[in-house]
Amino acid sequence: AAQHSQGIQTLLEAEKEAAKIVQQSRQYRLQRLKDARSEASREIDEYRQAKEAEFKSFEASHAGVTSNAQTAVDKETSIKLQAITDAYEANKDAVVTKLLDRVLLIKPELHRNLKRAGGAESQ
Repeated sequence: AAQHSQGIQTLLEAEKEAAKIVQQSRQYRLQRLKDARSEASREIDEYRQAKEAEFKSFEASHAGVTSNAQTAVDKETSIKLQAITDAYEANKDAVVTKLLDRVLLIKPELHRNLKRAGGAESQ
């Protein structure tokens, strides 16, 4: 009976040792997951910073191109606006004169349809 009792005691100790090993394995696994997450987060931050620096350098290198294009468009717009203003100044008097002639110089005469209708009645 003592030997049987000792065998049970050995099994209980082995079970406790196994539970301890399983617990340590779980803790190790959780620690590895935390470490992997923090390492992944660090790598993501480094990648993000690298891409932001790359974007800023790209933006800086192309900013001059954009400002040059804007300057060219502004210059072209200014030239076209000046041409329109010059044409206006050159032709405004002639246009006003033509408009006044059309409005003020009226020749009263019967409408062509009225002339036909009047001519048909007299026949």
